[in-house]
Parts: sequence; structure tokens; C-alpha cells
Amino acid sequence: MNLDQFFKKSELIPAIVQDAESREVLMLAYMNRQALEQTLQTKKSTFYSRSRQSLWVKGETSGNFQFVQQALYDCDEDTILLLVKPNLFLPQFLHGGREMKETLETLYDVVQSRRQSPAEGSYTCYLFEQGLDKILKKVAEETGEVIIAAKNGAHEPLCGEVCDLLYHLMVLLAETGLPLEQVMAELDARAQKIGNLKQMKKVDHNT
Repeated sequence: MNLDQFFKKSELIPAIVQDAESREVLMLAYMNRQALEQTLQTKKSTFYSRSRQSLWVKGETSGNFQFVQQALYDCDEDTILLLVKPNLFLPQFLHGGREMKETLETLYDVVQSRRQSPAEGSYTCYLFEQGLDKILKKVAEETGEVIIAAKNGAHEPLCGEVCDLLYHLMVLLAETGLPLEQVMAELDARAQKIGNLKQMKKVDHNT
């Protein structure tokens, strides 16, 4: 991508943002060279605000970042298309210091509401429309991304991937009809057991 070519005609170029999974068009904004460079470097959608005349990162106040999966451009090299992975619901609920149990319950309630009252353009509704196989595929993908982020050793990307995995697990629970309360009760029961850590078997020593 030749950045010099993009800004020959104008200091600002339009950037169309599209969900990489559902292909829903999310927004239209503008980029200057610095915004595009920062987007490509950080993998977070960064734009130029014409009203404030400064850069802004989508989600910097709400926590709803857009993680760029791919950046494409048209044949005239004067428009950018960003395929992004939104940061979904969980980071919104983590603000305010809520306990994890309450956070998961809130997230689960939101997912259930999407299942019961479908909304056009909703990624959660899209998953339910596609069915169990699609949801399982996404859980597997998110698990793999958690592993990759953990291996890379940076906390911020790992945090985002863990949140995405938790979200997709909530969708899986809703789709299969397994109540979150049952999962939380099992976790509570395990936490209260003395010596709950599993004993290492002999075979584990040899692997």
C-alpha cells in the first residue's frame, strides 16, 4: 500500500467500515495520512475528526474498539475499506467495577434479548440465524485467537480476545438452552471444595 498515492488529491480520504463477519456497513469516516498509519500500526480503527481537527480512535471512550482485519482500497486509490471485528458487548459492561458474575449475567441477558427479539444488523442475531454449527465455529476460532494472543505476550490483545471468547460462549449457552445460573452454580461448587486442584497423574509426568 503506497500511502503517498492516497493523499495526492486530498489530505483526507473517506473510510468505509464494514463488519468482517456479517458484512454489515458500520460507518463512514475520514482519514488523513497519520490516521491511516496509526490504523495500520495498531490494528484499531483510527480516524480524523474534521470538527475537532484531531485524530480519534473508535471506541477510546466506550471501549467498543474496532479491530482491523483487513484494509482494502478502490482502483482510484482514494477510498479505504476497513474490514473490522467489533469489540462486541463485554468491554461495555466491565466499566464501573462490576463483579465478574454480575457482568456475565448482564451479558447473558443481552444475548438472550437478541435471541428473543431479533434486530436487523445485529451480529448476535446473525449468529443465531446461522445456527449451532456457526456458533461452534466461532467459539473454536476465538479459542485459537486467545492462544495466539497469549503466545504473543501482550496483555491488551489477550484481554480483547478473552472478552470475545466469553461473549461467544454466552451465545452458545443461549443457543443450547443451558442456563448461565447452572454454570455459575457449578463454578461456585467447585470453588468451595477443599483441595479442588486436580492431582497430577503419573502419565502427566511423562509428557
